Amino acid sequence: MTGSDPKSLGRRVKELRREAGMSQSDLAAAMGRSESWVSQVERGVQPVERLSILQALADALNVPVRELRPDAAPAEEAEPEEPQRSNDLEGLRVALTGHPALGSLFDQPPAGPIPSLAEFRHQVDEAWTLTHASSYAALSDHLASLLPSIEAAVRHAPASDRMELHALRAKAYQAAAASFTRQDQADAAWIAADRALQAAELAGQPLEVVASLFRMSHAFMRQQHMEQAEQAATSAVAVMAPRSEAPTCPPEELSLLGAMNLVLSVINAKEGNRARTHEHISRARVIAARLGEDRNDFDTEFGPTNVEIHAVSTAVELGDAGLALEVAQHVDASGLSPERQSRFLLDVARAHAQRRHVGEATAALLEAEVLAPEQVHDHHLAREVIRDLVQLSEPRVPESLRSLAERSAVG
Repeated sequence: MTGSDPKSLGRRVKELRREAGMSQSDLAAAMGRSESWVSQVERGVQPVERLSILQALADALNVPVRELRPDAAPAEEAEPEEPQRSNDLEGLRVALTGHPALGSLFDQPPAGPIPSLAEFRHQVDEAWTLTHASSYAALSDHLASLLPSIEAAVRHAPASDRMELHALRAKAYQAAAASFTRQDQADAAWIAADRALQAAELAGQPLEVVASLFRMSHAFMRQQHMEQAEQAATSAVAVMAPRSEAPTCPPEELSLLGAMNLVLSVINAKEGNRARTHEHISRARVIAARLGEDRNDFDTEFGPTNVEIHAVSTAVELGDAGLALEVAQHVDASGLSPERQSRFLLDVARAHAQRRHVGEATAALLEAEVLAPEQVHDHHLAREVIRDLVQLSEPRVPESLRSLAERSAVG
């Protein structure tokens, strides 16, 4: 099928979706895709070259294919489909499907040379660098190659290397789980977190098991399975809290305990339980003060700054915009990752939106977009606040907000 301008197609999809009275989430559900994928199609970031996907789009919108692409060949004349590069996490979803290394069970040798442990360490570190930068397109390509490679390696490497390979495998799957959660693909996040948990246990690394439960809790939250999220986090806290009372408790263990308390604060905020939300924030503050510095153990970025960021986020969730903005005034997130800084600014924008401060909210979103554009364009909370700000400011929507809404494909 001949190619066409992705931006033109995106504008046409958006136009037809609106005519059909559908939201982006409606269209995503009709296609069995993520809302972020629809958003990227409409922005012209995700090309649609394969006839089968174009046909699925047309079917979901209840229009002929030629309504979307006048140059599209009829189905009977269609040329063979070519593989296409994904700008979402679709490639990683495919890599996660099925058994991770089925050929190894039938004594098939690895497809190519197995990288060294040093190379695997570097590749896992790179995966987390991309995760913290919210560079999901690059991360998808990176992990889609890394995960099958490390799965083969752990089954064929010398026994002396396997424990470390299992640990690296756990960290790689945790990166996948974290990214799937942030891209609203909680089903895939759950699978990745479960594989991370199993790998961590095989590595003999109990703290990596807890880190995997941390990722699993976030996946359950995104699926609105709050009881399961709370169970995963509470089970870890129940084991770790008594251990933390020892003066010699390692800082890495304290970091995980603090991070789990932050998970529980978010769960309780989403359920409207103010008392328990503040209780877990307070516990996390005590642990952070004991650490005395911002850390990044197990890629949780736990420390005093992240505790205050969660204090802002949970206050917004509870509708306490005044408290959120008061706490935010004293937060300097510049030492944290672009993803964390961007998410903090998103929560500041949400607080301003609750107070109907359109200009301040827009400014926070634009600053967040500079730090992590993919997160602002694709995160469901970002799109919600942008949509709210547009409605608040109509009929005179500021040009900066209108442009942001266009870049984020907010209809």
